[in-house]
Amino acid sequence: MANTTSGTTIFDKNFAIDEIIEEAYERIGMQGVSGNQLRMARRSLNIMFQEWANRGLHYWEVANNNITLVADQAVYTMFRSTGDGTSDATAVYGVDDVLEASFRNSNVDSPLTKINRSQYQALSNKTATGQPTQYFVQRLIDRVTITLYLTPGSSEAGKFINYYYVKRIQDVGDYTNATDVPYRFVPCMASGLAFYLAQKFKPQMVQQMKMLYEDELQRALSEDGSPASTFISPKVYYPEA
Repeated sequence: MANTTSGTTIFDKNFAIDEIIEEAYERIGMQGVSGNQLRMARRSLNIMFQEWANRGLHYWEVANNNITLVADQAVYTMFRSTGDGTSDATAVYGVDDVLEASFRNSNVDSPLTKINRSQYQALSNKTATGQPTQYFVQRLIDRVTITLYLTPGSSEAGKFINYYYVKRIQDVGDYTNATDVPYRFVPCMASGLAFYLAQKFKPQMVQQMKMLYEDELQRALSEDGSPASTFISPKVYYPEA
């Protein structure tokens, strides 16, 4: 009689922080860790998640939200370091960057163009009011702000800016927590933590662990996202008469 399968695909969510730490220590030849060694590993895991933010866009952390426009208000703040303690109605926990935005009026969207600081500074009349067509994002230590141009007027008040944004990966927290990471990144998460721990406990294994980590992380990053069709068209030249 053939053996049955488990019928589940939730290993990544049942893989608690303490098991990730145990797996990483085992990869560098350490077992039975406790106390300060666990705390050190949890801190390293949090640092590694922050380093992942420098590796490019993580599609599982992309989310959607609306900003309700206020007449004569161009700047809207989204706090990313805390989830409370603010009276700003636009505050969204964990925002790291705004990817794209549209002016939404009765579910009809008009795309906005993202501009940089220099382009915004070059605008001659920043207080001009009307339907926003551009936005400028500032990524500060404790918050992300989005500045609109044109500044919404009375006819735009109560309408929305619909935007997609990148969230920060959630902190590790308790040892019994699952991570805020999809199953594709579990292998590189374990090998990455092993690399970080090798720097502290097994310096002779650092290069070996780094190679394994970078290889697994690259595979996970290349698999992340949602591929779309690509169309290539030849460029047509028309000779002058």
